[in-house]
Amino acid sequence: MLTTYLNMNGNTSSPALCPNVVQPTRLTLPQRLVNLHVHTQEAQDEVQRLEQEQEAYVLVYYDCTKNNAQLCHLQTQQQTPQLQETLRNLQERKEVAERNIQQKTMGLLHWRMSLIEKFSITLEEIKILQSYVLDIELMNWRREQQLAGNGKPLDYKHLTTIQGWCEQLAEIIWRTRHQMKECERLQTQVPLEAPGVVDMLPALRSHLASLLSSLVKCSFIIEKQPVQVLKTDKNFTCTVRLLVGHKLNVHMTPPKVNVAIITESVASTLLQNESKNINEHCGKILNDTRTMMYNEKTNQMSVNFGNMKLCDIKTMRKHMEKKGAEGVSDQKFALYFQSSFAIGGGELVFTVWTISLPVIVTVHTSQDADAWGTVSWDNAFAEKGRTNFSVSESVPWYKISEMLNMKITAATGRGLTDDNVKFLSVKAFRNLNMLHYNESLLTWSQFCKDNLPDRNFTFWKWFYEIMKIIGDYMKSQWCDSLITGFIGRGQAEELLMNSQSGTFMLRFSDSELGGITIAWMSMADNQKNVNHLKPCLKNDLSIRGLRDRIHDLQDLIFLYPNIPKEIAFGKCYNTQFKDQVNSKGYVDTELKVIIPGMNGAASGRDSMENPSSVESFPNVIVASPSRISPTYDAQGSNPSSNIADINSSHVEAFSNMSSEAPNDGSICTSTNNASHFVDYTSMADMQLISLVSHGSSPNM
Repeated sequence: MLTTYLNMNGNTSSPALCPNVVQPTRLTLPQRLVNLHVHTQEAQDEVQRLEQEQEAYVLVYYDCTKNNAQLCHLQTQQQTPQLQETLRNLQERKEVAERNIQQKTMGLLHWRMSLIEKFSITLEEIKILQSYVLDIELMNWRREQQLAGNGKPLDYKHLTTIQGWCEQLAEIIWRTRHQMKECERLQTQVPLEAPGVVDMLPALRSHLASLLSSLVKCSFIIEKQPVQVLKTDKNFTCTVRLLVGHKLNVHMTPPKVNVAIITESVASTLLQNESKNINEHCGKILNDTRTMMYNEKTNQMSVNFGNMKLCDIKTMRKHMEKKGAEGVSDQKFALYFQSSFAIGGGELVFTVWTISLPVIVTVHTSQDADAWGTVSWDNAFAEKGRTNFSVSESVPWYKISEMLNMKITAATGRGLTDDNVKFLSVKAFRNLNMLHYNESLLTWSQFCKDNLPDRNFTFWKWFYEIMKIIGDYMKSQWCDSLITGFIGRGQAEELLMNSQSGTFMLRFSDSELGGITIAWMSMADNQKNVNHLKPCLKNDLSIRGLRDRIHDLQDLIFLYPNIPKEIAFGKCYNTQFKDQVNSKGYVDTELKVIIPGMNGAASGRDSMENPSSVESFPNVIVASPSRISPTYDAQGSNPSSNIADINSSHVEAFSNMSSEAPNDGSICTSTNNASHFVDYTSMADMQLISLVSHGSSPNM
């Protein structure tokens, strides 16, 4: 009957959108959304056609009912020839009306079933596209956001694209919801049932409501994550955004957003059971409530928590009592953002929440390195869509090297070379003979828990402090590839021994955290010697920068392999001098670096060659390094050498120094007129002296 009706009315067109189970891509998604919009508009046209058909049906039904009532009334009257003729006419009209009603009924059932089919196709396509947008595109963006915590650049523009997709889906869902409500209203006005056909509209409405709920909840995201190492009593910021807020008119009644800090276990419970209400807050955050606002220029509905402060964290205090301060860097927390709002005139109420990336709470800067180690490992190796904060305990080295490269690139502006990566692998695995290290698994303990051999620090802490000192004091030299950096002491000496005299190399210290040392080759008695300056730490570089230290040291001539240092570092030198007396009547001085006793001492230091004149520079130690022929262990260090770190504790007075200074390469100090000699064979000490400003007299 339905087929007959379709043929009679010439309605044989197929739906504009056919069921498509093919997974969309970033390229095909826009067109499929356009097709879905067209399909939704066709459904709207069919709803209007259904309403028109139903109105026509009601008119025919009314006429038929009126005719039947008149026929029934006349049949009770006395029969006359004229009345019988009238009855025959009414009976014919009744039969025609009944056939017309039957045809209209079939038409209404057809339009209703056609709409149900369209709604089914719409919902199936919405489900496929929404799953792609939320489970792939948005999830990938959130994963990229986590990697951005390790320094990977994040494409915020793509989030705007994702918002556009979400808004289109929200608009289609909302229009389809309205169409379904209209169909239900029409069905209530004219209740018709097709034999053997189950009304699918209630089930479709429920499915659509579920899709809308999922879209709204998943589009409540953290646009800008809080810093992942939080300090108590320190301000921090965060931005939360609702991607579909504008399309659903949420901004008409702006909702409030609350934030709290929760433990890892509570966060895991939330991720595994989204409907669970959370009231277990483990700390107090100041300025923890703000109102979400709509920005017409950016078309974004968001809230910026710009002045939050964590002032108390009870759980961490208990943790410290049990495991000590070192365990603080292992304890993960998260920020929990929650809001509620109504749409559709209060018909639908949503409670949405989201949690931040894992954060570590510290109370002292000494905990920062370990805390960032935990965060970096979690950011790099967390599985996408995980339901807890667990992360693999061992990871292939090539993934770790990618993470280290990402971190150092973000911190310094330049990444790692292949040689750097190889050196780091040897250091991390504590194995000089390692050949195939890319696929070898490095454990979390090796990375951030176990100290390096003969050291009191871990691999990560050593690498972290190097990143800091580069970023703070040597970024330009690192970016210009003037620093070899990641090279063992033994390998550096081997390379320098084959170079010309005065060739030097900059490498990171194996023994000092955040230290950089200068190794250079010199000639003495026709023998090649490789010397190593005592590592410069951040305090040293804050007094006089690396480039100016290199400029001061006249024994350093060529940057390895053979680049004149004036070409390599010339543009970096600080050549500005103050020739005038300052406002207080003093002549400014300039700090210079020397290697005491070396032939290349700068002008103005000739008095150093005469021990009797050393009183002019009472803070300078005279030294002459001897030839170095050490043996090295797996860490590139020389445990057998006798290294004397010379500092102020070795020298109490120089003004009474005897004129009989030794010339055997030792260091001479004098205390209470008693001479003491320290054998100094493996490291030259670098000292700072204060010279009178350019062109001024030493008499102050």
